[in-house]
Amino acid sequence: MVLHAAFGGSTNLLLHIPAIAHAAGIKLPTVDDWIAVNRRVPRLVSVLPNGPIQHPTVRVFLAGGVPEVMLHLRQLGLLDTTALTVTGKTLGENLDWWEKSERRTRFRELLQQQDGVSADEVIFAPEQAKARGLSGTLVFPRGNLAPEGSLLKAAAIDSSVVDANGVYHKEGPARVFVSEKAAMTAIKQGHIRSGDVLVLTGIGPMGTGMEETYQVTGALKQLPYGKDVALLTDARFSGVSTGACIGHIGPEGLAGGPIGKVLEGDIIRIHIDRQRLEGSIDLVGEGEHRFTPEAGAKILAHRATRKDLTPHVALPDDTRLWAALQLAGGGTWAGCVYDADRILERLEAGRVALMKP
Repeated sequence: MVLHAAFGGSTNLLLHIPAIAHAAGIKLPTVDDWIAVNRRVPRLVSVLPNGPIQHPTVRVFLAGGVPEVMLHLRQLGLLDTTALTVTGKTLGENLDWWEKSERRTRFRELLQQQDGVSADEVIFAPEQAKARGLSGTLVFPRGNLAPEGSLLKAAAIDSSVVDANGVYHKEGPARVFVSEKAAMTAIKQGHIRSGDVLVLTGIGPMGTGMEETYQVTGALKQLPYGKDVALLTDARFSGVSTGACIGHIGPEGLAGGPIGKVLEGDIIRIHIDRQRLEGSIDLVGEGEHRFTPEAGAKILAHRATRKDLTPHVALPDDTRLWAALQLAGGGTWAGCVYDADRILERLEAGRVALMKP
C-alpha cells in the first residue's frame, strides 16, 4: 500500500490487496487504512497518467522502478527493511545491493543517453517531489451518496478544471444509467452535455460482478468537453479518466445504497481537495430546490431503490452467490473475498431469531 501510494498506482490494487491479505490470514485494510497510508506517503513518480511530466512507463523502469522508489521510502522510515524476501535476504539487504549495483548505474545511463532524461526527473526524491507540487493520487470521497466511501484517482483530473489550491468543485444534474451499454449509447448520440454528472449504478458486484467500465471513461476522455463531465459508479474502471471519475461507491445500488436511489435531474455536488486528499459526493438538490447534504441524506433514506436496477440477465449463479457473500462478509472494501466467520455469525444470528417464539 505504501509503494502504491508513492507510485500513484492503479485503482485496481484495492481489489488485489484484500485478496492478498485474506490469503495471508491477516487483517483486511479498511477505507480508513487506505486514507491514512495515502496521506502519509508522498507521491514520488512522475509518469502517465498522473504527471506532472507525462513520462511513459518504460522511463520509470530505466530510472530504477520499484527498488529506486523503495530507496527513498527507506530514508523516510516507511518500510520494514527487516522483512525476508524471496531472494533469501532482507528487504534492506536487497536495497543495499541495488543502490551500488552496476545494473542501476547502467539503466540510468541508458535513460540519459537514449531519451535525454535524468532518472531523478522521473523518480523524485521526497524534497524534489514536494517542490514540484506532486500531490497524492488517491482520494476516498464520502458523503450522502457514498456513506461507506468511494475511490477517485484525483491526479488524473484534468488540471484545467482544478483551481489554484488543488480543489475540484462541481455541481450538476444527474444523468442516470443502469448499464454501461445505455450510457455509451447516450454518449455516442450526444445526450451527455458539459456539466452533467453521469451516474452509472446497479453494476457493482451484485449487478454484474463489478464490471470494468473502461468504455465509458475512455469515451469521456475523447469528448472535447469530457473534462467537464463527472462520473459516479458502483463499478470500477482503470487507466483513463479526465473529469472526476469516482468508482467503488459503497454500498452498491443493488444493496440498497444511495447511489441506486438517484433520479434523473437530481443535483449532485462533488468536492475534491487534491492537496488534503479528501472529498465528498452528495445529493444537494431536486430540480430548482436546493438543500444541505444532511437534508439530502434524509431524502435518500426515504427513497426506494430504483425499480430498473436488476442483476444482469447473464450473471452466473456462482457470481450471484459470491456477490451476496461478499456483501454479507465485508462489502466493497473487502475486494473479491469475504469473511467466512462474519458470514457464519450472521447466519447463526438469523437462525436464532427464527427460533424465537
